[in-house]
Amino acid sequence: MSASSNVLAFPALMLVAIGLSGCFARKQDNLVKETFNSDNTYSRSYPVQPGQACESARRALLSQGYVVAKATADAVEGTKNFQPNQDSHEQLELRVSCVAHGQDESWVFVSALQDRYALKKSATSASVGVGVLGSVSLPVGSSDDSLVRVASSTVQDGDFYKRFFELMAQYLPKAKPAAPPEPSPAAAAKPEPAAAVPAPAPTPAPAPAPAPAAVPTPVAEVAPAPAAAAAVSDSTTPR
Repeated sequence: MSASSNVLAFPALMLVAIGLSGCFARKQDNLVKETFNSDNTYSRSYPVQPGQACESARRALLSQGYVVAKATADAVEGTKNFQPNQDSHEQLELRVSCVAHGQDESWVFVSALQDRYALKKSATSASVGVGVLGSVSLPVGSSDDSLVRVASSTVQDGDFYKRFFELMAQYLPKAKPAAPPEPSPAAAAKPEPAAAVPAPAPTPAPAPAPAPAAVPTPVAEVAPAPAAAAAVSDSTTPR
């Protein structure tokens, strides 16, 4: 091998090595974008059962014009279409999963997938028979329009999910006031004490009757003796 060929081969090998290193770096960059952090962007905890949480999510989607294609006790899926301009189309699909967490709590996980479509036009041609020449394909002015998906990505905007969770919380069932505890059977069987009757006021004692006044006993008059009476009469008779 001549020296000139060696000189030309070395730069070619260097270019190949640089190209391979660039591809490897791009792959590494794509992997680094996924951080698996724990900031709870896609999840929230609610003090309700999973079925109640998914029902609240379904109502939240319906209130914003989403078409709900699936709604069960543990999953809800809804889609909404957008058209930013005449030649493009976007579709947003939300998937909600409700998982039990404890006795009366549930975790709600939400992810949104955004698909972009572009309008592609393709010209059509028609075949025309021309006698001896046979059929000749001639282009005509018609064209076929079709939507082709050009991009698909998961929405990673934290504010987008925050607004959804806040709207969903408005449709959660309202907490009912706690009912008073029922009395135990023993307490229910125990008779209630009779209401205390006030004691009658003491009757005042009657005043003592006044003692009757003493009546003097009449003294019997003693008749004078006859002899004395005669003596008196003799002394009074004139002589």
